[in-house]
Amino acid sequence: MMLRQVKPRRQVLRGAGYLSGAQSSSFLSMTEELFLDAAEYGNIPEVRRMLEELPDLNVNCVNYMGQNALQLAVANEHFEVTKLLLRKKDLARIGDALLLAISKGYIRIVEAILSHEAFADSQRLTNSPSQAETHDDFFAYDEDGTRFSHDITPIILASQCHEYEIVHILLMKGARIERPHDYFCQCRMCSEQQRHDSFSHSQSRINAYKGLASPAYLSLANEDPVMAALELGNELAVLANIEKEFKNDYKKLSMQCKDFVVGLLDLCRNTEEVKAILNGDTESCQSSETFSRQNLIRLKLAIKYEVKKFVAHPNCQQQLLSIWYENLSGLRQQTTAVKILLVLGVTVGLPVLAFMYWIAPSSKLGKLMCGPFLKFVAHAASFMMFLCLLVLNAADRFAGTSLLPNMTTHDHPSQLFRMKTTPFTWMEILIISWVIGKIWEECKDIWSQDIREYISEPWNLLDFSILAIFMTSFIARLMAFWHAYSAQCYVDKHYTDLSNMTLPFDIQYFQLARINWIPSDPQLISEGLYAIAVVLSFSRIAYILPANESFGPLQISLGRTVKDIFKFMVVFITVFVAFMVGMFNLYSYYLGAKHNDAFTTLEESFKTLFWAIFGLSEVKSVVININHKFIENIGYVLYGVYNIIMVIVLLNMLIAMFNSSFQEIEDDADVEWKFARAKLWFSYFEHGGSLPVPFNLVPSPASVISLLLGIKEFLWDVPQGDNKENSNDEMELNKLRQQEDLSVEAPLCPTRHQKIMNRLIKRYILKAQRDKDNDEVNEGELKEIKQDISSLRYELLERGNHDMETLAKLIRELGEVMHVQQKEEQKS
Repeated sequence: MMLRQVKPRRQVLRGAGYLSGAQSSSFLSMTEELFLDAAEYGNIPEVRRMLEELPDLNVNCVNYMGQNALQLAVANEHFEVTKLLLRKKDLARIGDALLLAISKGYIRIVEAILSHEAFADSQRLTNSPSQAETHDDFFAYDEDGTRFSHDITPIILASQCHEYEIVHILLMKGARIERPHDYFCQCRMCSEQQRHDSFSHSQSRINAYKGLASPAYLSLANEDPVMAALELGNELAVLANIEKEFKNDYKKLSMQCKDFVVGLLDLCRNTEEVKAILNGDTESCQSSETFSRQNLIRLKLAIKYEVKKFVAHPNCQQQLLSIWYENLSGLRQQTTAVKILLVLGVTVGLPVLAFMYWIAPSSKLGKLMCGPFLKFVAHAASFMMFLCLLVLNAADRFAGTSLLPNMTTHDHPSQLFRMKTTPFTWMEILIISWVIGKIWEECKDIWSQDIREYISEPWNLLDFSILAIFMTSFIARLMAFWHAYSAQCYVDKHYTDLSNMTLPFDIQYFQLARINWIPSDPQLISEGLYAIAVVLSFSRIAYILPANESFGPLQISLGRTVKDIFKFMVVFITVFVAFMVGMFNLYSYYLGAKHNDAFTTLEESFKTLFWAIFGLSEVKSVVININHKFIENIGYVLYGVYNIIMVIVLLNMLIAMFNSSFQEIEDDADVEWKFARAKLWFSYFEHGGSLPVPFNLVPSPASVISLLLGIKEFLWDVPQGDNKENSNDEMELNKLRQQEDLSVEAPLCPTRHQKIMNRLIKRYILKAQRDKDNDEVNEGELKEIKQDISSLRYELLERGNHDMETLAKLIRELGEVMHVQQKEEQKS
């Protein structure tokens, strides 16, 4: 036939020697060879003729690559050939053909395959080849002719290929991606898979997460795609730190989820849509108490999971700015000078403002004090006042103390000297009141949030350390005062004048000058701890620096360098301790026989090596006064190696780490600063805590009434709910999480939030498809055009042959008619 004489060039190489062990074309009959060729090249007439005229034709025959006619037709996008083959019964490898069509994005072929009777059971779409109970011929279990691993399901593959329309079709068919079990799950199935093939088990988890993290699946399979993306992104980030061997894969997927959320936020066109993303479905998450301020439940998660691009997005920042200047919207347009004057006014009038708020919290002024901006200014002013108190507490010693360490003083003859030094001054009492108020504030924070969340914040740990050191210092000071007061009571009872009097030793100690105090004296301990607390208190200023655009990135860089120092200290301490112990072992036998006491004791060894880092130790520290040159030379070598390692290697490595961290912050300074500023702002968005320290120690009338109601409920044994301030947020968060898997049962009357999210998802999908269409023409599209031309060629040839046969038939009939007419003419 003419059709068999015209063959295009083969698209696959045949008969490779290394595949001789597989089923090759040499085992096929000529008819099967022609059948596979016709299916591969889209010869529709030939395929139709062979299927109709050859009932015994093996439609499941495979070529040397293990691909049958259906797979060849799907791979080359021959839609009509695929439909012809799908009409045959007992067709094999339909599952592989579906996966192949999905991977190439052939939507019409996917729809045709899904309409096959084999997919009447929806489990076919949910179960992967490895999950099938019986190994039938639906998939190629010997992996001949398949391009996919056995843990790939159609919905996973469509999601990984970002085929939105195919994902939608499969979801309508009931397909879902089963979420992998927890990494530490010890169930029977996970244990068996881990024991049988741990690598395959890990790969199946990654493939499932690739499908779950796909924008196509996130947008179409979840009623709340923003919440689903945030939760999944955090889960993947945690897995990246657990499964170190697949860290890059999980980090990439986590970033993909975060980019999806940012992409949705980027498509918002008005404030309502931005609020829908940041707040969630507020209609379905109504609490008993309605607040006028937005709950920002999604933004809380984004900050917790450090989705920095989402938090720093202009749309999000604009909403935060509007909340930050709540009830003070006109202040945003004011100059910096006006804002500074407002801050100074609040600082000066803080006691009056606090008193007015205490009396009338619901008044106009009270509502202004509840606003985040004024709340921040009030707390910052309170903290600056506290620092001023710390400075002024030592004002009497600025020019030097008048009471030298070897001096004592008395107000009256019977007074002990320590009764002059141990009592608290009025300035110290103010400092104590501030510390107690801060402790009460921290206790409320711990009560209002989970203890683990509280500990995870570095600033909370710094506050806890400052307060703990202050309280320890005050307690030690109080102990010193109590001991001195007890001694003074003894003196007042037994003596009237201490001149030329011999006191018991326990009482006489409190008459001694400072130089004679024992090292463990409570007052000395108190003074030392107080000094540490003062230093840490001033470092707390860094907490408010992110509010300023100039100082914010600097504070972030400083915080990052602190982390670098902790990493560096592991190596530093190891090297330092090694040389400290080594030099001590070398010179501990030469105490009194050296130029100085360096390295002769463990303490001296520590001091010498520590100050050597800054060049403040002498080279003579290794010199021995006796003629032991070998020990001395060993000392020179060790000391030189120590200086090379510490000064040249490790310190320069630390400087390089600092430069790297600073450059990372500088490269993305705007995002880092806006994220840090959002965290600072958010801490003042919560209701309550309007009165700064120490004014929060005075109970307000509302709190007194609340306490009395609580006591009444407790006495009457009335069950009460969770009183924590964040209970509303937790309830909303739980409800939002429960909505993730409810997309199957769509509500009859969708809420306003659902309508907005559907609108944003449609925009996202259209944008993704538009971006895909705008990409340059790829080889697959060119190949598709060539295949269409090839199919058209066969159809034209078939039509030409049909026309030629028709013409030949007409010619024969005309010849017969003419022959009959000639015979009649001859007879006549």
